[in-house]
Amino acid sequence: MVRTRLLAHLAITLAALLLLAGCATLGPSSPEANPQAQAQAALGTVHAANTALQQGHPNAALKQLGTLPASLPPDVQQQALDVTARAQLALGDRLAAARALARRVPLLPPAAQTAEHQQIVAILAGMGNGPLKALYPTLADSDPAKPYVRQALAHGGVATPEPLPQLNEPVGTLTSSSMPQGFAMPAHVALLLPATGPVAVAGAAVRDGFFAAYFHTPVTQEQRPTVKLYDTGGTADGAVAAYQKAVADGASLVVGPLGRAAVGAVFSQASLPVPVLALNHPQGNQTVPAGSAEFGLMPAAEGAQLASHMITAGLHAAIVFRGSDNTAASTFAGFKTEFESLGGQIANDIVLQPSAVDFQGQVQAAIAGSGSQTGIVALLRPTQARLLLPQLRLARSTLPVFATSMVYSGDENITADTDLDGVQFCDEPWLYDAQAGLPSHATLSSQLATADGPAARLFAFGMDAYALMPYLDWLRGHPGSYLAGGTGQLTMDTFGHVQRTPIWVQFQGGVARPVAAGLEPAPASSTAPTGP
Repeated sequence: MVRTRLLAHLAITLAALLLLAGCATLGPSSPEANPQAQAQAALGTVHAANTALQQGHPNAALKQLGTLPASLPPDVQQQALDVTARAQLALGDRLAAARALARRVPLLPPAAQTAEHQQIVAILAGMGNGPLKALYPTLADSDPAKPYVRQALAHGGVATPEPLPQLNEPVGTLTSSSMPQGFAMPAHVALLLPATGPVAVAGAAVRDGFFAAYFHTPVTQEQRPTVKLYDTGGTADGAVAAYQKAVADGASLVVGPLGRAAVGAVFSQASLPVPVLALNHPQGNQTVPAGSAEFGLMPAAEGAQLASHMITAGLHAAIVFRGSDNTAASTFAGFKTEFESLGGQIANDIVLQPSAVDFQGQVQAAIAGSGSQTGIVALLRPTQARLLLPQLRLARSTLPVFATSMVYSGDENITADTDLDGVQFCDEPWLYDAQAGLPSHATLSSQLATADGPAARLFAFGMDAYALMPYLDWLRGHPGSYLAGGTGQLTMDTFGHVQRTPIWVQFQGGVARPVAAGLEPAPASSTAPTGP
């Protein structure tokens, strides 16, 4: 009996001890069960690592940081990445430091991100152009430092290939509430465009496209913002004055201005209390302020699209005929950089003067000895292209001919454009009603002069400016997501640059027709044609 009671007492005691042990392991005081305690412990580790670094022991600091769990609260993670970057910099590893800071950027408040971008570029620039040029092609597209290496090279005057967007999934998937995912329309929009001055005609086309999209929003009609127009006069000073007036009037987003100098002036202000969707790229390598974005139709980016298309088609040599104007030069620069980075070779680069009409000697010399992997690139306006193509046929050239949107004015001219039959070029889908869900180009072009002819590309640009507004934050935070726009599939890169993937079009019987119906996420590209 005594023995039975003793065994029972021991069993109860053992159970109690096990229960206490369980409570000690699973109770609220355990860091594993208490996220707050875990965060405090991690923060202590970060502080200890920072102390080691301050005492001149970067390796010890990195060793301590290596014990941190994979998942950390954002504030602790950004402090850990800061210490990591400084430790790597102390060890002379600028690339590792840049990678750490690049991962830290999205954890910072928007106001601090611009300075962080600049710091990363400065760290990488310290490596020198030579090492950076050798490093750039070895970096994976997913490497967080790659866009910063490109920026550092650009600041050093070294051209690098355009980063071609990767199209993963469209924005605006309908949720259970019937509101498109990622949709956040600003309440009060200021539209800064030149209603007067030397580029007022371009401003009118963008304005009309913007409001065409405004009245074509069936899913989200109740979310339309108030829009107020401000005349910039087409000058940089006028753009800054218009921006400041818009801020005083309570704007929550500023769209515009249109000219490159005007965009640069707005971006250069001491502060931007209201974010901007600029409708051009500033001159030089000016950084987009944090929280803002820029969207432009750039010739160099369309050249990069052309290069990628030719390489995908198996063409690794290019015979280039181009005009002597700045647009052709810029397009060629983008083409050449991208084409050579993908393993292509420029076999000939021939600049045709505006007054020249007979190219037979240049054509014969250029195509002599060309192989099956050669393509002809015609970076020409319609008039010169219509002179070149018949002379290529007279020379019995069977090489495929490619161009950019500059080869087509947008005005259908079947008789004249029959000379361009077979030429493939990249362009905006809206001109061909090749993108579903947009207002009809065929209908609007018969009603509005700004939606027809050469102005139509700027009209589509204005439509896309409106369509981008509610998705700017979503595109910025979701790389690979894209908006199906009138100028192409639109994505955004790390630096707030909206990029564009246009479609491919071919002249057939004197009519420009899309190569494939609609816009499928195919080989990626960038932005495109001549901006204002």
